[in-house]
Amino acid sequence: MIKKMVNFLFKRVLVVCGLLWFGSGIFAQFTISGRVTDKKGNSLPGATVAVKDSYQGTVTNSSGYYQISNLKKGDYVFVVSYLGYESVQKSIEVSESISCDFTLESSSIFTDEVIVSSTRAGSRTPVAVTNISQGDLVKENTGMDIPYQLSLTPSLVESSEAGNGIGYSALRIRGTDASRINVTINGIPLNDSESQGVFWVNMPDFSSSVDNIQIQRGVGTSTNGAAAFGATINFQTEKVNREAYAEVQSVVGSFHTYRNTLKAGTGIIDGKYSFDARISKLKSDGYVDRAFSDHESFFVSGTYFLNGGMIKANLINGDQETGISWWGNPGYDIAGKVTDRTYNPAGEYLNKNREVKYYPNQTDNYKQTHYQLFYSQVLSPYINVNTALHYTQGHGYFEQFQDDDNVYHDTDYSYYGLDNPIVDGVEVEKTDLTRQKWLENDFYGFTSSVNYKRDKVEATLGGAWNRYKGDHFGNILWAQSGGVDNGYQWYFNDSEKTDYNIYGKVNYYLTDKLNVYGDMQYRHIDYEMDGIDDDRLDLIQKHHFNFFNPKFGVFYKLNSRQDVYTSFSVAQREPTRTNFKDAKADPASYPVAETLYDYELGYNYSSAKVKAGINMYYMYYRDQLVPTGEKNSVGYDIMTNVDESYRAGIELVWGVRLLKNLKWDANFTLSQNKIKDFVEYATYYDADWNKEFKGKSLGSTDISYSPGEVGSSIVSWDAFKGFDVSFVSKYVGSQYFDNSSSNNLKLDAYHVHNVRVHYSLDPVLFKEMSFYVQVNNVFNEKYENNAYGGKWYEQGEELIWKYYYPQAGTNFLCGVNLKF
Repeated sequence: MIKKMVNFLFKRVLVVCGLLWFGSGIFAQFTISGRVTDKKGNSLPGATVAVKDSYQGTVTNSSGYYQISNLKKGDYVFVVSYLGYESVQKSIEVSESISCDFTLESSSIFTDEVIVSSTRAGSRTPVAVTNISQGDLVKENTGMDIPYQLSLTPSLVESSEAGNGIGYSALRIRGTDASRINVTINGIPLNDSESQGVFWVNMPDFSSSVDNIQIQRGVGTSTNGAAAFGATINFQTEKVNREAYAEVQSVVGSFHTYRNTLKAGTGIIDGKYSFDARISKLKSDGYVDRAFSDHESFFVSGTYFLNGGMIKANLINGDQETGISWWGNPGYDIAGKVTDRTYNPAGEYLNKNREVKYYPNQTDNYKQTHYQLFYSQVLSPYINVNTALHYTQGHGYFEQFQDDDNVYHDTDYSYYGLDNPIVDGVEVEKTDLTRQKWLENDFYGFTSSVNYKRDKVEATLGGAWNRYKGDHFGNILWAQSGGVDNGYQWYFNDSEKTDYNIYGKVNYYLTDKLNVYGDMQYRHIDYEMDGIDDDRLDLIQKHHFNFFNPKFGVFYKLNSRQDVYTSFSVAQREPTRTNFKDAKADPASYPVAETLYDYELGYNYSSAKVKAGINMYYMYYRDQLVPTGEKNSVGYDIMTNVDESYRAGIELVWGVRLLKNLKWDANFTLSQNKIKDFVEYATYYDADWNKEFKGKSLGSTDISYSPGEVGSSIVSWDAFKGFDVSFVSKYVGSQYFDNSSSNNLKLDAYHVHNVRVHYSLDPVLFKEMSFYVQVNNVFNEKYENNAYGGKWYEQGEELIWKYYYPQAGTNFLCGVNLKF
């Protein structure tokens, strides 16, 4: 009964939000206005003026003036901040409309924000954007992976192979997977150059070293790396701490989960130096059988302050061992019985007594280290430059047991280029074996930008050059029937990829209320592969791409509470290594580059008690690569180009302060995601079992993994000082996991609720001590948030195969945090 009531309330949030939104201004009465300048009296355009503990705030215009209206009588705390200046916090009693100027002093320490300023959207950039502060990250960093920490942001759907949000997890934004989402750390590309994906499992506990995150939905602004086809996620790592500190975090939870984190920093030494470090250990058995995680990571950062600048170095390391679970759960065993939700077929085999056993080392292992070196300098009050060198080194493998009882040919000697051995006078064609598939890669390059900000003009000129080298190879460790040397390498191929880009952005204030935005990017890619693949077919390819990606937009501030914006953007991107590899036997079927035309229109409103926004988007694609519903031998989605497709939707975001100590933040997305004139290709068997692969036109169909409704909600209650309770909800509508819109290949909608309790106090021995308990899936919903599958036809009958990723029922995480 309680669950039904919660679901009922959640699905009707728009009505309540609308009533609160339009009723919020009834009692608003007063205005505060003024000017923000530096000590010399120079105006600071774009400075932020915010009302503390409120949704209300604004930015100064090109002359440094601001205005905040609709304030009720009372005491307020105003916080004023500007890049490169010390923030000011001032208490003001408002009983009438008043004027108040703020003067900011130049920061004695060069701020880290300048590192990411060239790749981020500003407060008056006409894009759909979500900013996540360190405070918000701390609340969400309960031990689960980054996709789950970002779960409450608009249009995002997270998934987990292990079923508990730890290990191999993933996210989609507007139905777009991470291989089409541009992800950067301090402006440096994180996406793997070949797969273009982001493997969060290689970044364990990374968010403990992150200060803030910006998510831009749609194409967004130009940045480094591949173009954004659904969103951009930009991480800024830990900023300089002025005072020395130490922090210990410990988390325990269901499925033998624990995470221990130690952080420490020197503060600023002699006004010149600062050092910060973190080390983490994370383990979990996972909800799914043998989907364990055993991860270690560390982060080290050092900063040397110059006169008006700084040199900063970061070292980010992740080392993971994870039980393979990417095949999912078939739902039914061979006898047709429903399997346990935790069933994992990876590593399954029959021993000589025909008993089911599991290979104990069916694991994925990878180690990745990022080296980053930044130089930033202010050249004048209006110009600063940023340059970064980066190098990422990665190596790892996954190990598998291959049972010769399987129906595939990857236990045949011939598959590995080997002659059949003679055992006891009999020629043997198949054998049980263990094997490893390896990847060793290097990624390096530089990024650079010049930023100009004065009066009516904000401009950036930037670019990057990056080079990737990767070796892919496989070794047989052991074969039961012999005939192969241990460590035999049956394939090797290497690849090189070079890309560079240059971009320019201008935000020009035509008036104090109206600004226009222009953004141009040119990107060039050279990609070469050589050698043989794991099926011993030649993998010799060369591909070259040149892309021009323009973006335009307009932002208009209606008044101190409301603004509107619109934009049009073009993005083009190259296919991934897997896309090319899967088509290697037929060069005529090589995938082609995708093109996206993105139209956005948005409106934002803010007052003391309500903050709300609506964003409408239409994303039209030519040659979009969409999942077929199948996976290749290493768990990647097999993709295909479709001629025309689109995503169209409405994103609603709001926050309401219901009471002084009770607030509600939520978002909801309604969308349509369609392929025009889709042709389904499948295998057909006639009455004589003759096999034919042919296509069938299905007309307009839904794009796979693109639910039409996605929403999240968090109700937060500050019961008393240091103690707060949050009720968190996530709703995801039904979604297909192939492109045929077949109801047999569809994930049901799900609605999951979590409860989080946090308590902090100021003990004598520590600066702060805090505790939290998070109960996930409190109503024990049985659901799956990801799946894959396909179909074939026998004598005209449609037959289905599919695998699901079941998620854990009610489970918990609890933690303690000590600050010294």
